[in-house]
Amino acid sequence: MSKEEIIIRDQLKETYADVYTKEVLEALGGLAPFNQEVKKLMEIRLRRRKERAQNGKRIDFLNPETNIPGSNIKVQDARAGNFEGAVIPSDLQRQWIQGTGPGAKPNAPLESSIRNVAYALLSGADGWMFDGEDALGQVTTMSLDNQRNLKLAIHGSPVFLSVAERVAGQMNAWSKAFFGEEKITDWRSQLGFTTKIFRARGLHLDDRHIELAGGNSFSAAIADLTLYVTNNYRALMDAGSSVVLYLPKIQTAEEAGLWNRLITALEEHLGLAIGTVKVYVLVEQLEATFQLMEIRAVLGKHFVGYNTGRWDYINSVSDALSWDQEFINPNIESIGMTYGYMRNYEDRVRRAVNTPDRQGNYALWQGGMEPNIPVGSDAGVQSSMEKALAGAGREQREGASGKWVAHWKMVHIVRPVWERVGEPNQMGRKFPPLGYSPEDAAGLVLLEEAPRTIRGARNLLSVGLQYGNAFGQGMQAAALKPADFFGNDDVLYLMEDMATGEIRLSILWEWLHKKAVITENDPESGVKAGDVFTLELFERLLREEYDKLLNASDKDVHDSSKTTTLPIARQIVDVYVKDSTKIPWFIDLLNINLNNYNQKEAEKRIKLYVKHLKETGQRITANLDFSA
Repeated sequence: MSKEEIIIRDQLKETYADVYTKEVLEALGGLAPFNQEVKKLMEIRLRRRKERAQNGKRIDFLNPETNIPGSNIKVQDARAGNFEGAVIPSDLQRQWIQGTGPGAKPNAPLESSIRNVAYALLSGADGWMFDGEDALGQVTTMSLDNQRNLKLAIHGSPVFLSVAERVAGQMNAWSKAFFGEEKITDWRSQLGFTTKIFRARGLHLDDRHIELAGGNSFSAAIADLTLYVTNNYRALMDAGSSVVLYLPKIQTAEEAGLWNRLITALEEHLGLAIGTVKVYVLVEQLEATFQLMEIRAVLGKHFVGYNTGRWDYINSVSDALSWDQEFINPNIESIGMTYGYMRNYEDRVRRAVNTPDRQGNYALWQGGMEPNIPVGSDAGVQSSMEKALAGAGREQREGASGKWVAHWKMVHIVRPVWERVGEPNQMGRKFPPLGYSPEDAAGLVLLEEAPRTIRGARNLLSVGLQYGNAFGQGMQAAALKPADFFGNDDVLYLMEDMATGEIRLSILWEWLHKKAVITENDPESGVKAGDVFTLELFERLLREEYDKLLNASDKDVHDSSKTTTLPIARQIVDVYVKDSTKIPWFIDLLNINLNNYNQKEAEKRIKLYVKHLKETGQRITANLDFSA
């Protein structure tokens, strides 16, 4: 492949010369030709989605007699473990608790922004997934600030160490009040305890700061992979640490194979042994659950484990079955990890990681996210922490080697669930082998009876609106709760990211366009059990929930957002839910309005996106404000 010229906007190459180093720019140029492959696979993804909708066809397993698309590995060999996998490195053998969150804050000076990294590395988590995707705001230059902060921390820069020392004191003050003891005894040594992990953006997103000569938008996945690994591999390896990534939003083994070629090409460019970079894969897409062993096989020596999350996965199931009038989700609160299709999804993942490869190696299963944070009334905190511990205990018993938390304060609350057991991981636990029958396929879209209520619809709307607003403010990870619980400290804020907004609007879209039946009387609205969720009802609830946000205190909804990003979030919710064409990603409409606070301009961009999607079948993913 020939190199293509990289264009970086608005003098950012100079402003972020410590991020866009000579070595990074050379690596970007070397990987740039893969950009065309990324675009092609994303076109195939959308075409597959459209064809399934048109033909009313559900996702199914691959033909075992064929090769995995884009590879020379036979499907049956992948399922049997007849491939070369990875030996789990020592610093990933025990990952009881992984924290997640971004390494930067929106519009913050360096010493404030980099505090995020200090909290993470002093938290006592076994690993921390520094997010470049769902939890990282993308306003202005946040993606580059994230990369800069991580590089400064990994290289032990004086500015980071100075901040870390101060943060350690503040964390100890909190832990002494909450636990009765300080948790950080030596802050310098504590910084080396946590394995650093980075989540790159998915193949479906474009970078906001890079284009190719000729105006072609550039894959955010390639940008994130290249910047993080190239800037940090030496320092990580010199410290005896692995170079570890989380790969999001993969739908097929063919897409995982492209990731594998990208990583291999970067390793070769940097002179690293193949398999130096290790990857977890987030199982966030329904289709991926039909190809788990195939994904393991094509990632080969890079693959170390799977993660089972909740919000993105529910969204993918909803989207994949948007054409099926009989498939209607209940209230989001009912769709936990033991619900119908979620239970079967988790079970397939644990069977897949415990299928040995050719060398007898197993892989890791990292459990899902704990969104609770211990901030609220005593009763509220106690109740929520009991739920958090119960959820962690369930995952440990089911075979997970650890789980995620969304806030540093949760690490020492949840970690003892695994600490008491004492085993570093649960790789190799015996489970039945994976099946590939029609019954197995049906289980992955299994609905079970659960409530569908007006209270549920209000919660979906309120949180969906708030996440859209938070996104526009640069806070893709935020602690939120439905407006009706503002001021009630017994109901805790949940620390979640953009994916929770995606699924809430997907469910509302289902309820409206599939004529969902409400299951309970609601005296406040006058809606009765058996009534259909109508357009008029949606518009009424949207008005009422939006007004609650406008009237909320600055603590819950920043006053400055009420005339800027909140009205735009409302426009997007209105269009997304009401349009008969199911838009693939709520985040698309938010992305094209980043750094835009003009409501008329937002309306113009939203119409442009919808028109383009309907006429071409393609999404708009480029930065509309890019200027070379």
